[in-house]
Amino acid sequence: MSAITRLRGKTLNTIKNSTALISNRSFSEETEFRVLNLRTVKSQAPVRRKINKPDVLPPRSNQMPVDQDWGSVWPGQRTFHPATVPLPVRQGYTEKNAPPPSKFGNAELMKIPNFLHLTPPVIKKQCEALKQFCTPWPKGLETDEKCNKHFEIEVASSNYCYSSPSIRDPLARIVTLQIKLSSLPLDDHARDKFRRIVGDRYNEENDIVTIVADRCPLRQQNYDYAMYLLTAVFHESLRFEEWEKTKSEIDMEFYDWNVSKSKSSIESIFGKPAEEIVKADVYSKAVGALMNEGENEYTLAKYGESVREMLQLPAL
Repeated sequence: MSAITRLRGKTLNTIKNSTALISNRSFSEETEFRVLNLRTVKSQAPVRRKINKPDVLPPRSNQMPVDQDWGSVWPGQRTFHPATVPLPVRQGYTEKNAPPPSKFGNAELMKIPNFLHLTPPVIKKQCEALKQFCTPWPKGLETDEKCNKHFEIEVASSNYCYSSPSIRDPLARIVTLQIKLSSLPLDDHARDKFRRIVGDRYNEENDIVTIVADRCPLRQQNYDYAMYLLTAVFHESLRFEEWEKTKSEIDMEFYDWNVSKSKSSIESIFGKPAEEIVKADVYSKAVGALMNEGENEYTLAKYGESVREMLQLPAL
């Protein structure tokens, strides 16, 4: 056998062995379960940026001097700021036996408007600035008694300051008018008629008539309505109806000793006018109280004492 023949035989064997190896490898690769790896391998971890937080300064209230100008620190109305107020302010609700929350982080103190700017020195400073726009106080009105003498009618109303979408408060329209009944030029008939018209609006203890007007939407309208009511009642009490002339002592609403039979009887007994009789005024008051207020232990005792004083009898 020649060399060429031997070489061809080795080549064929090599090709057969390679073909068998390739076929075995492909079979093993097809039968093996391959896993899908979705994770990506990071080559390097990210570097986080370092945040430099500024240093928190201490509260301003710790550095405030005692004699500072508070008007410059808190010049007007503003939201509460705990670091600016050098006071241990507390507000809120906590558990039992625990103090209220402090001023730091307190939402209750920031909800409502405050008047921390209205301190006595600031008010005095503002009043000094407003003096140039004011007029001197009128002479003759130095006391309350003189003011009540020259200004008999007193009108009172209220203003409200609060946080709301509307600046109008429904209670601000109410007007209260007060006047002393003795300051009105009324005789006995008109005074009694005035009291009966106003009813329970008259206070007998302080002799004041109070009229409250709140049915109109505006304060000025209620003020005009209250003045109209006072004027109407005053003129109505001055009117004397024809049927009032026929009233007798029995028809009177109250007992008047000056026009009663008791006065004429006392004058006939003493034989002189009642103004000249000793203790006649005490007797008239006791009889009037007995008839108008009714019989009770106090009025009967006062009536007996007045009779003994007028007749000069010894006391019991």
